[in-house]
Amino acid sequence: MFKALLLENSGGTVTAAVRELEESRLPAGDVTVAVEYSTINYKDGLVVNGLGGLVKNYPHVPGVDFAGTVIDSRHAGYRAGDRVILTGWRVGEMQWGGLAQKAVVSGDWLVPLPKGLSTRDAMAIGTAGFTAMLAVAALEAHGLTPGAGEVLVTGAAGGVGSVATAILAHRGHTVVASSGRPETQAYLQRLGARTVIDRSAFAEPAKRPLESERWSGCIDSVGGNTLARVLTQMRYRGSVAAVGLAGGAKLEMSVIPFLLRGINLLGIDSVMCPQEQRRQAWQRLCSDLPLDRLQAMIVEVGLGDVPRIAGEILKGQVRGRVVVNTNR
Repeated sequence: MFKALLLENSGGTVTAAVRELEESRLPAGDVTVAVEYSTINYKDGLVVNGLGGLVKNYPHVPGVDFAGTVIDSRHAGYRAGDRVILTGWRVGEMQWGGLAQKAVVSGDWLVPLPKGLSTRDAMAIGTAGFTAMLAVAALEAHGLTPGAGEVLVTGAAGGVGSVATAILAHRGHTVVASSGRPETQAYLQRLGARTVIDRSAFAEPAKRPLESERWSGCIDSVGGNTLARVLTQMRYRGSVAAVGLAGGAKLEMSVIPFLLRGINLLGIDSVMCPQEQRRQAWQRLCSDLPLDRLQAMIVEVGLGDVPRIAGEILKGQVRGRVVVNTNR
């Protein structure tokens, strides 16, 4: 038997509760993992609340990422005792996920836990931090260098934004953090933000296809009008890494910034990201994300706290990273 957060659907109403389940209910896979820590991302908030149509079959165990120790393996790359991480691959949506004490998955989806990280650290990073690292790497691959100018992070107090702010600052970039929560200013400055601005600066549609050039780079987790407005303010050949849509999925703007300023809009996908790129990103996280700043982002909870926090994350009320101790 093992404990899990189980979602059940009765007449279209999804409920979540911690249950004791038999191991025989676990899905097919070639690696069984004793999950030590998981986390809660925006997608988990949707799944736990039965939104977005992400889950097709119930009962269901959510959790898009986890870290723990291999119990049993029929995969050539792993054996019992190995410490591993899983993010993405639609685990927690199409297949039972990591908000449980045990998980069974394909070994092809796992990444070895890098030396220097604990399983708790790995889930403090989680999909959000992994995505932030992919975004930073993409911006730098497209020419962003420290000292090149201001780098904007939107939705900065959220999971992706918090880690992105810390990484960029550690690498010597001048970070401007945008947030709709004034009470997070000191928190964001501790993570390394040089300046904190209110998200209202991007609330209104741009009146012109090009505004004054300001940003050398941007990591955007908001989308919608915020992204459209930021794109009009990018410096020549600057890049925006788009990682989320908390503010909307539509992008209504002119193509002129792309044609006259040669800017780049970079899509960041952490779900189906190739294995080699995953391993590189996790290794970079060990060197590019200061662990003391990571610890400053963390709130630790148990499985029973997940339904409450899943609602809060959809309302933009969660700051930083939530680590779920599955044995708590």
